[in-house]
This record gives sequence, structure tokens and C-alpha cells, in this order.
Amino acid sequence: MTAGGAPQDAGALVPPGAAPVLRLLRSGPPRTRSEIAAETGLARSTVQARVDQLVAAGLVAPAGEAPSTGGRPPARVEFRPDARVVLAVDLGAAHGSVAVADLAGRALGSRSRALSIADGPGPVLDWVAEAAAELVAELGGGSAAGSSGVLGGAGVGLPGPVEHATGRPVRPPIMPGWDGVDVPGEVRARLVARGLAPPADDLGRDDLPVLVDNDVNLLALGEHASSWPAEEDLLFVKVATGVGAGVVSGGRLQRGAQGSAGDLGAVHVAGPGGAGAPGAPDDGTTLEALASGTAVAARLRAQGRAARTSRDVVALVRAGDPLALDLVRQAGRDLGEVLSTCVNLLNPGALVVGGSLALAGEDLLAGVREVVYRRSTPLATRHLTIATPRAGADGALLGAALVVAQHLLDPA
Repeated sequence: MTAGGAPQDAGALVPPGAAPVLRLLRSGPPRTRSEIAAETGLARSTVQARVDQLVAAGLVAPAGEAPSTGGRPPARVEFRPDARVVLAVDLGAAHGSVAVADLAGRALGSRSRALSIADGPGPVLDWVAEAAAELVAELGGGSAAGSSGVLGGAGVGLPGPVEHATGRPVRPPIMPGWDGVDVPGEVRARLVARGLAPPADDLGRDDLPVLVDNDVNLLALGEHASSWPAEEDLLFVKVATGVGAGVVSGGRLQRGAQGSAGDLGAVHVAGPGGAGAPGAPDDGTTLEALASGTAVAARLRAQGRAARTSRDVVALVRAGDPLALDLVRQAGRDLGEVLSTCVNLLNPGALVVGGSLALAGEDLLAGVREVVYRRSTPLATRHLTIATPRAGADGALLGAALVVAQHLLDPA
């Protein structure tokens, strides 16, 4: 299937029934078969059969011996993250990053460059495939692309709304020419053309999943996995050209019915006249038009400053420009007005504010904290941490790699 988020045939990577054993081995240190049986509740004979299947599939390998309690020391086994590699892609409004990673999300090589998403899917995805081919070649060609000789799958993050079931962008505001494009199919075709994926069989079926998601969802996944693994509820907010959020609840990413959960930029913020009240004019605006890096840059230009992007704003803040400092702090307050509602509604344990404008440092975060702690309930903020990302610039690539690995290794 070519759907970005629909169930796909993962090439029978995990033998039937072996997923619980593999899930356990992926989550911690090497274990003996007895330990696996005790932790999963499976019979010893079943564990033995499942481990043998996973070893044959190349997903599990021997890992030495455990201390003996009398008699022959029991053998340990462990997950092999190098059993396959996956392609991770992060596309922003003005940048692109591509990495080849193992099944634990560890990048084995990467490429980044400035590009414009507005150039359209053709040029942008051509570069993605070209970068992928270069990376696989540097890793040693097909043999380095995992035991299958090909990529196990690809994850792609886009800076706009994505219909989760199909992987197609839906009226993305800063992506002209991308609306309704079959991004999974376009990526897959380019990888096939470069010998990085097998062609479809005679029935039109393929076994290379290409999963496409909003970039903020992937940032949330990467940040959660790398920096907050024990936190069940996390809200990641990206403030850059636009404003968006990724919601992790109960330890799982929440995309909503169609995949549009977290579209904070479209939230309407009432103006001073009280928009929405009976008889009042609709003099409000969207959060994106009020607090994004693009919006702050526009206000700076109106005051004679040379600022067109979020990074220009950050440069002015770091240079100590008082107007830039004031406007970024106010953007934080404006964000806080909406985020306080999110905190009351979702009760996250961590609120992470990232994106290019967050590189301004504590000034943006201070404005967010000022309003969130004032407007949210004491119980909701009792143990709330408001912070900048810890995963760094590669958080979205990590998220893209992990979403593919999860699809391949634990479809349920």
C-alpha cells in the first residue's frame, strides 16, 4: 500500500507472535530466556521458539552469558538495532535534513542544506533521494543498508497539515504545489529509481513503508524518546515560520481523527474588543499571526530593523536589541495565553518550546512561563516543567526514524 499512515505490509520483518518478546528486548538490557518468560508470562517453550525465530530473522543476537546460579550459565540475547536501516527526513520551510539511522534511531550519517519548501515536491524530493543515495553509498552501498540489502522504510516530516491515513499534505499554507500530493508514493518511486528499494511486484504491492507526518509530531516523538522517556504526557510546541504542537498522552503520540491534532497556529485569539462576544467585531487574529517568528520579524521590520526570518529575530535578541527582546517576550506571553488552556485541558508533565524562535533563549520561555503559571490551575502546574528541547536540532530526524522502526517492529 502507498498510504502514509495506513497499515502496510512490513515485509514480515517480525515473525508472527514474536512482537512481545522483541518489544521487551528493545526496551532494556540483554535478557535470558528465563527472564523473558518471567516478564512476558509466556511459557518457556514459547519463548524459546520466539527467540529462535527472531535470531533467524536477524533481529536478535546472542549477548554472552548471565552469572551461573549452579550448572551451566544461561545465555543472554539482545536486540540488534543494526538489523535494518531506515531513512529519516525532516523538511522545513527553509531547510532540509536527511539521515540514515538504525532501528534504535541512531543516525549513521546525515545531510542538511538550505532549501525552500515552496520550490515544490519535485525539486525537494529529488534532493531527498539524492542525499539518501549518497549516504547509503558512504555506508558501504546496499550491504550497509541492513541485512535485507535495502532500506527498511522511510519517515518524512513536512511543515504543514498531513492527512495521517494517506500521508498527503492538506492545503498546507507555506507549501505551494504540495496540496494532495502522494508524498509516500513520490518518495518511494525515487528510492526505487536509485536502487534503494525494490520495485513493486506484479500485483502492484511493495514492501517499503514510507510514513509521512507533520514535522512537529516527529519533533515530539524524538524529544519524548530521547529526553523524557519516563514522562507519559508531553506537549511539544514549535515556534518558527508558523506555530504547531505535538501531543504525547499516555506515552503515545496523539494525532487526532485525521491527523490535525496540535494545529495551535490556527487557534483564534480574541482582540481587545472581545471577538466572539454578542455584537462585538471580530477583531482578533490567529496565534500564528501573533506569535510566530514570521510575525515578530514583520513587527521588527515595521520599526526599521532588518529582520525577515526567525533567525534574524534571534540574531537581534542575541545582539541585545531592546525592541527585539520586548517583542520576543510578548510573543511568549501570547503563546502562554493559548498554552495555559492546553495545560488545563491536557495536564502535561512537560511543556517543551522549540523551533527556530526558541533559539532566542530564556526571553521567549520567560513570557510563556509568566502566563501559563498565572492562568493555569495550581494542580495542573504543580509538577509541570517548561523547558527548551534537549534533543537538539536532530529531534525531528530521530522522531522520523523511530516512527518507521516502531512500524516495522511493533505494528500494534
